Formats: sequence, C-alpha cells, structure tokens
Amino acid sequence: MKVNKELLKGSTVILVLSMLDREPMYGYQMIKEIEKESSGVFMFKEGTLYPILHSLEAGGMIESYWWGNEGSRQRKYYKITEKGNSCLKEKRQEWETFSSAVDKVLNKEAFVWGQLMTQE
Repeated sequence: MKVNKELLKGSTVILVLSMLDREPMYGYQMIKEIEKESSGVFMFKEGTLYPILHSLEAGGMIESYWWGNEGSRQRKYYKITEKGNSCLKEKRQEWETFSSAVDKVLNKEAFVWGQLMTQE
C-alpha cells in the first residue's frame, strides 16, 4: 500500500537520524536501508534525501566525511553528532506521544463502533 507523501514528510528527519544513530552511512546506503526496513513503504529519491542531509548538516545534527580505499571510489559518509542525538531523543518522544494519541483515537472509534454493533 502506498503512503501519502504528506505523512512521510513529517517523519523524514527522525528516519534519517535513526539510521545514522546505528552507524555512519552514505546517502544511497540510507535510501536502500530505509526502503528495506520499511518493506518498501518508504522509498526516498536522492532529490528528497540530500536536501534533508544538507539541512541536518547545516544545523549541526550530522557531520560528513569522505571515505574509501585509495584508488577506488570515495563516498561521502554521514554520522550523527551529539546535537543530533539530542534531537533524535526529542523526536522519538514526540513520535511516541503522537503515535499513541493517533492509536487511541483510531482504536477508540473501532471499539465504540464494535460495542454499538453488539448492543443493537
């Protein structure tokens, strides 16, 4: 099932920071990991990911560095900073609050509807 891009828009920063909290990664690696771990629900394009990375880097949330064997292709890796870890912690708490509230509303509706159906 495809997810509305507007739903994804508010979740991109927490997804990227979560990936980098595990290990430093290069852009294409992040795209593939997010796609794999979400079972294909989240499919970032480079045009979506790199502006997020640049914004996070400008805000001091992540740092970048070039790495690769001499004579082979160098890749730009990104790693999370202390400031990024603090932001990720806040974003996770915010996500817990948000998702819990959405679940309560959705499950309450289903529960109440189920009760109404059994009472009739």
